[in-house]
Amino acid sequence: MERVQFGNNLILYNVGGAFRHALENFRDYKYLGTRIRVDGTVGEYKWMTYGEAGTARSAIGSGLRHHGLQSGACVGLYFINRPEWMIVDHACSAYSYISVPLYDTLGPDAVKYIVNHSDVQAIFCVPSTLNTLLTFLSEIPSVRVIVGRSNMLPFCPPKPEDIATICYTSGTTGTPKSNFIPQTFTFPIFPWHTSMNGANQIIAAYYGVAVGFYQGDNMKLMDDLAALRPTIFSSVPRLYNRIYAGITNAVKTSGVLKERLFNAAYNSKKQAVLSGRKPSPMWDRLVFNKIKDKLGGRVRYMTSGASPLSPDVMEFLRVCFGCDVIEGYGMTETSCVISSMDEGDYLTGHVGSPNPACEIKLVDVPEMNYTSEDRPHPRGEICVRGPIVFQGYFKDEVQTREVIDSEGWLHTGDIGLWLPGGRLKIIDRKKNIFKLAQGEYIAPEKIENVYAKCKFVAQCFVYGDSLNSCLVAVVCVEPDALRQWAASEGIEYEDLGKLCADPRARAAVLAEMDAIGKEAQLRGFEFAKSVTLVPEPFTVENGLLTPTFKIKRPQAKAYFAQAISSMYTELSTSDPTPQKML
Repeated sequence: MERVQFGNNLILYNVGGAFRHALENFRDYKYLGTRIRVDGTVGEYKWMTYGEAGTARSAIGSGLRHHGLQSGACVGLYFINRPEWMIVDHACSAYSYISVPLYDTLGPDAVKYIVNHSDVQAIFCVPSTLNTLLTFLSEIPSVRVIVGRSNMLPFCPPKPEDIATICYTSGTTGTPKSNFIPQTFTFPIFPWHTSMNGANQIIAAYYGVAVGFYQGDNMKLMDDLAALRPTIFSSVPRLYNRIYAGITNAVKTSGVLKERLFNAAYNSKKQAVLSGRKPSPMWDRLVFNKIKDKLGGRVRYMTSGASPLSPDVMEFLRVCFGCDVIEGYGMTETSCVISSMDEGDYLTGHVGSPNPACEIKLVDVPEMNYTSEDRPHPRGEICVRGPIVFQGYFKDEVQTREVIDSEGWLHTGDIGLWLPGGRLKIIDRKKNIFKLAQGEYIAPEKIENVYAKCKFVAQCFVYGDSLNSCLVAVVCVEPDALRQWAASEGIEYEDLGKLCADPRARAAVLAEMDAIGKEAQLRGFEFAKSVTLVPEPFTVENGLLTPTFKIKRPQAKAYFAQAISSMYTELSTSDPTPQKML
């Protein structure tokens, strides 16, 4: 395969041995599920079995090879909720292709959108989708439809040195980069999204797990969970923080008696969990079963990745849902997993021990005062080496050499320390740091993760630079929490935007953020001194988030430039020396 370029964030996985193992052992098991929409109403999940998916894979792979795509391996395709991510451009010929999943969830409108917004000239499908596609593709003479099932070819297994994945990084700090990974890599946990989603699917296939997909609307995710009733729930801290805030806010507004009952149940069950005892089932019947039902009532494992999960949120989830909560650490460049927590490890605030498929070392970062000689815990930049490390950024040797040194160590840009028992703890970020005017180093993601626990905060962007000696923040508000506060204060407003602009609302949110910051023991210069409230969320669509829901900092700085300037002007006007730190 000379070159394959993907639409931003498309992941094309060769499932290889994992999927063949599933076909041999779980052919009739449910595999891929999605909710079917009929007359505008979303119904229950409809499932494709492993056997049906295997037939589809063979048909699509045969169609690709019949048309000249000589890749050394058949291709497994999964549902992708965003139709614009389906475009594949293969440079071995003069054509661009779309491979259509066999479920009809995309529908003719989605496929027509792709065709009309790209230079697609061929579509690979199977007979079940052919009639629908032909109804409008016949009007586009440049498009050829190739039916793989009528050109079936024998399976061509991959070799260890073949490229398994070409995957875009999320582009947190700039333009996304594509990187390629060999066939030989290991995934011991279930993470989420981009390379994490791929790891999740590969390990799920190996064990014959049924994988359900959400509707594509984040606002309806809880409804999808109730319908799917999963046993394994893999997500990111952003969603776990929202679950935590939703439960705690509901408890605080439930009345004195219910709040006391919850606190008694929580404290009793927490002590039992931490001491390794079996909690009394009474508390589940009285309190926690209702909470468990929000996720379908059957979750046995929760896994978290992409960014740090607060220790108190992890502890809260363990108690309320009565399941293991496992946090992992990794990146696209390491085929996902660098380290993960062991099952039954109830110590929080770390990301577990190293993946057996890699080595980890900490390298001194003297400009940030982190060294391997630090006591009581060695500290430094996390570097990784082993077969899980990617081969490089696609056709970008310069950036590849910047992250992989001459000895094969990948420099992650994350700062970690070693805890007893070989546990790794992430404490800082080398790449996303900046200095304030007085020389203090700021790790904004750390501060944003603290403020995420504020009941008013749905999302937060913390900003500072070397020209100013304090931080400011832009907060996307939790609408319900802010409206409840306004009602309690007797404040009238026309819409949420007007309420966000009210100085009283800004002051209330900043006061709550200060309280959360003090609980987390932020240092004085780490507190935001001013805040701007916005009703519109940060999204992938408006360019402020990566697909893994990390803030794109340069884009956010430009997007909120006027608000940032206004906050600093306001601070300098209100106090001649507003930015002097105590």
